[in-house]
Amino acid sequence: MFWSILTFFLVLSILVLVHEFGHFIVAKKNGIWVEEFGFGLPPRVFGKKIGDTIYSVNLLPFGGFVRLHGEMTDDGVTKPKMAFLGKSLWVKTAVIISGVVMNFLLAIFAFSIVYFFTGIPRETKEVKIISVAPDSPALNAKLIVGDVIKKVDGKEVTNVSGFVAEIEDKKGKKVTLELQDRKVVVTPRVSPPEGQGPLGVSLSTIEIYYPPIIQRPFYGVYYGFKDSIFWSKNVVKGFASIFTDLYNGHAPKDISGPVGVFAVTTEAAKTGILSLINLVGIISVNLAILNIIPFPALDGGRLLFIIIEAIFGKKVAPKIESVIHSIGMFILLALILLITIGDVKRLIEAGSISNFINSFSK
Repeated sequence: MFWSILTFFLVLSILVLVHEFGHFIVAKKNGIWVEEFGFGLPPRVFGKKIGDTIYSVNLLPFGGFVRLHGEMTDDGVTKPKMAFLGKSLWVKTAVIISGVVMNFLLAIFAFSIVYFFTGIPRETKEVKIISVAPDSPALNAKLIVGDVIKKVDGKEVTNVSGFVAEIEDKKGKKVTLELQDRKVVVTPRVSPPEGQGPLGVSLSTIEIYYPPIIQRPFYGVYYGFKDSIFWSKNVVKGFASIFTDLYNGHAPKDISGPVGVFAVTTEAAKTGILSLINLVGIISVNLAILNIIPFPALDGGRLLFIIIEAIFGKKVAPKIESVIHSIGMFILLALILLITIGDVKRLIEAGSISNFINSFSK
């Protein structure tokens, strides 16, 4: 449990610090005074001032923040030229979206590392057996994992769907499969067990390609970017589903919070460091999409006020915006609390972390 908790906080720390570093470095580069760089949400546990910035650790480890000089109101501004509110719309926009950009870059980097070590999947025209079910026609015919099926009754097959179509037409009849090194006669079942298919094999046309070492970082970045886009689309669909459920008066299902993140990091860590790194990439994409939602207190909410200022040529009164963001933060904390209570209840009912994770797919 100690190592699970340590892993959870390590993953959370990386995600938060990378996000906040985006805000921090862009603000610094544009002459904005960063008063505080905080991990977690207040109240503050301790802090240390280095240069003109306080670096703090706060009590609630569910996020982080950078506190910019003159970020919300003109109250207390002692250095107007270094105040966030006094900067141009472009500078303020760059500071706001930099955290989201950093989360995407972290995701690409994480996925790239995984591809560097595990290889690049690519499509082939070879139909390869990747698993054989027990007590199946395939097992009885001595088909083994790694066999490549070239022809079915003399007809060439180059993809899984073509092979499945041929076998479906020949259920209950003897079929000759030509492999890369031999021929096998097998009879596909008419009524196979659920999830097995007529032969009882799983097939794939994907192979793992290991480019030369010097090329792997470039392949990794390319496929890491594709994975980031893939997960972004899935996350957007997930949030759309949540809002649809809320609009229709239904409680959203399969939502998890800090306890859920703890559970999946624990399980990922059990299978190895690469699984954990891959999970960091997935969670980082989730955080990026979540933060860009135009809700008060989130980056997207702050960006919305900048867009309003750009459209109407007049900013919302800073004190009003500050109150709105404070209300948004209260709502977010309340939601985190409610989700956490639900997660704890589900975890207790599940009896184990594995069962807890599996409960979301039921």
